[in-house]
Amino acid sequence: MNRSRRLLILSTVLAVLPLLSLSGTSYAGGPRQYYSGWEHHGHYHYRNYYYKPTEDYVGYRTQYVVYYPSHPHHVYYYNPYKRRFWGRCDAHGDGTASYSMLPAEYQKPSLAEIPERAFPPAGELPAIPDSKDGAKLDLPPDDTPPAGENPQPGGRGPAPPAGGAPQGPTP
Repeated sequence: MNRSRRLLILSTVLAVLPLLSLSGTSYAGGPRQYYSGWEHHGHYHYRNYYYKPTEDYVGYRTQYVVYYPSHPHHVYYYNPYKRRFWGRCDAHGDGTASYSMLPAEYQKPSLAEIPERAFPPAGELPAIPDSKDGAKLDLPPDDTPPAGENPQPGGRGPAPPAGGAPQGPTP
């Protein structure tokens, strides 16, 4: 191998190494939690929230974050394993860590079953779902779905499907 080719390979490796340690996590392990981009389905939009219940959890679990244009001030969290909406946060974040966790008796499969008064005032962030170490949920990016995607008009809609499939809520 000639000298110029070795220098090219070495410089490429040195350029890539810092990228492998972004966000303080190892490349092999991945981040503890992250959100997908928006998807459109029927009369709402959703994004996936991927998380690891523990630092050493292999793979990710998934929850849904649902945005209804008819309720533009909040995004709602849905647990596909329990088939329940469990809380919400502001759709247009202002940089504060606040979340409204529904009491267990109000966690329902459809938002239509949850009275507005059931949502308590926003408070501190909940723990990452299923975690035991006290790590807090990261709020989603403060973007809203793309303006070009106009879902059908409708109310607070039906529940997302069970099982963590990335199709989002279905009728």
